[in-house]
Amino acid sequence: MAINKLDQMFEVLKSKEKKRLVAAYAIDSHTIGAVSKAIDLGIVDATLVGDEESIRKVCKEEGIDVNKFKIVQEADETKAAALAVKLINDGQGNLLMKGAVTTDKYMRAILNKETGLMNPGAILTHVAVMENSGYHKLLICSDVAIIPAPDFKQKLTMLNYLISTAKALQIPKPKVAIIAATEQMLQGMPACVDAAILAKMGDRGQIKDAVIDGPLSLDCAIDKESAEIKKLKSEVAGDADCLLFPNIEAANVFYKTHTKLCGGELGAIVVGARVPSILSSRGDSEMTKLYSIALAALTAK
Repeated sequence: MAINKLDQMFEVLKSKEKKRLVAAYAIDSHTIGAVSKAIDLGIVDATLVGDEESIRKVCKEEGIDVNKFKIVQEADETKAAALAVKLINDGQGNLLMKGAVTTDKYMRAILNKETGLMNPGAILTHVAVMENSGYHKLLICSDVAIIPAPDFKQKLTMLNYLISTAKALQIPKPKVAIIAATEQMLQGMPACVDAAILAKMGDRGQIKDAVIDGPLSLDCAIDKESAEIKKLKSEVAGDADCLLFPNIEAANVFYKTHTKLCGGELGAIVVGARVPSILSSRGDSEMTKLYSIALAALTAK
């Protein structure tokens, strides 16, 4: 049965083999609190890499039992990120999480050609799973944070990660909308051309396990009435599981509208490395980080 609410991930994970999370420079209360709750829910075991004194201080202030974590001492944030990645490469973890380390240092540790988590030719992309009261199920979106202006090859990679994430959420054949400014096929708009090619590849079985349509405007993708008014016949229109955006500007504005204006919740991960990586903002809520941990655990090998 498809997961339609973010908190349903917790119950599904309880029946699966528990994964080990490694948190890089995990010295802040939001990270430690989210990881602590994930442990209490029985969905992960966890290693915190960071300054042990700072970790113990936060645990004392927040009333968290520090003994539920394995702590690896490293007070420098750059070295802590590198050490967290090393633990993953050494087989001591299945998913990586960003703590208080800055995003650039975290990403450099992942992308390091000698010691990082990337296989040759791999493409990193960001996948967010959003729960919004105005929509009847979860929306799986890409890419709001990493690839500024994806070319066709990158869009194909992003599309396949959307499909694999949907399948991890127990959606066997997700409906994918390739988003553009219009549902019309306009050859002068590259987003429309790429969308049409991807949709046709889906029709011909070159992209498997999904129903793909595009170009679709956002209103047609998520609102059946809009599609009907525009006389658009599509299996995907008004019922999309996944949204593939044409560029980071469109995706990021949608993401922040969802969270800041609509009060929506989400979980988000970076995919394309050897393990799923949680790239929550330092300002993200503890609940967002908890949902992101659950999503990473669901998609981890």
